[in-house]
Amino acid sequence: MNKKTVKDIDVAGKRALVRVDFNVPMDNGVVTDDRRIRAALPTIQYLLDNGAGVVLMSHMGRPKGERNPKFSLSAAAERLSQLLGRPVKMLDDCVGPDVEAAVAAMQPGDVTLLENTRFHAEEKKNDPAFAAQLAKLGQFYVNDAFGSAHRAHASTAGVADLLRPAVAGFLMEKELNYLGGALANPQTPFLAIMGGAKISDKISVIENLLGQVDSLLIGGGMANTFFVAQGHSVGSSLVEEGAIETAKNLLAESGDKLILPVDCVIAPEFKADAEARVVPVDEVPDGWMILDIGPATVAHFANRLAAAKTVVWNGPMGVFEFPRFAEGTFAVAKALAGLNEATTIIGGGDSAAAAEKSGLADKMSHISTGGGASLEFLEGKTLPGVAALDDKQA
Repeated sequence: MNKKTVKDIDVAGKRALVRVDFNVPMDNGVVTDDRRIRAALPTIQYLLDNGAGVVLMSHMGRPKGERNPKFSLSAAAERLSQLLGRPVKMLDDCVGPDVEAAVAAMQPGDVTLLENTRFHAEEKKNDPAFAAQLAKLGQFYVNDAFGSAHRAHASTAGVADLLRPAVAGFLMEKELNYLGGALANPQTPFLAIMGGAKISDKISVIENLLGQVDSLLIGGGMANTFFVAQGHSVGSSLVEEGAIETAKNLLAESGDKLILPVDCVIAPEFKADAEARVVPVDEVPDGWMILDIGPATVAHFANRLAAAKTVVWNGPMGVFEFPRFAEGTFAVAKALAGLNEATTIIGGGDSAAAAEKSGLADKMSHISTGGGASLEFLEGKTLPGVAALDDKQA
């Protein structure tokens, strides 16, 4: 983490333009999971405590560059106000004369939330004129939206080219310290767990991690493609035909580092209440599909994890949305929660949701707020939203 943070600059009496990630789940205009809002609180509170006014900007969903009330941030403003215990002024746009006037009238200690930046197509295009309009709204820039740091958008990269200082918030700092530490200087044994549906989404991550980890445990739908690469029949399970050769190559190159399931939970159909059976991975009957790892695999994985000092987990072990096929995922969460001497890092997205659902989230060292961003980071890619920030002086 060689980037400056809010602690490295004088914020008193100034207006902070802060990119947060308030892209939160909603239901009928109510925030149903405020984890990302809560994750931004330390940075917002620090700025307020040190005499800054705070202008917040975020995207929400995919409104395709058009105003859509369904993707308004107003519910997020309401929830943030409750969490901060002070009013949060919600504006009905993120650029323009009215927005500039409202922001200019702010006092230190005031908090304003701009409307969804993606209501403007220029946001995703990283349009310089749009970035300049946003940059007018602050006297320095803070990026605390790790979940959007892999996007070179106007609010994550373009603004930082125009508004200096440009520094990291505490959440961004924490994400980079944990994920960066795991890659640059992990305590060993270092293990990774990869799940989810597709290998193709994670080929580069697997390739990058294989050079660094002691073992890489594979579960979820992506394991099926490896089974086919080994010559097993997987019935009607999800398989990526185009990735079978890649799976063969990874198995050949990895030595004994790649650890695959030995048994699985199967069902005749993709339904929450489908009949479930446990079989070895090479005995899946025609017409049945693999929906979770089995108990022997859970024991095998837990045994491998027992000595770990650093673990990175990205992707569920099965269809954890169905309770009957969530046991493998929750068992892995339980195994990680029991590693008191290890650093356990959950890579956002479905893995974060699974850790929360298991009730063991508070037993993990770090749960990333960015699924896509954490994956790209683990691939070894440069994140545009991080690269744009000021470096600390050597």
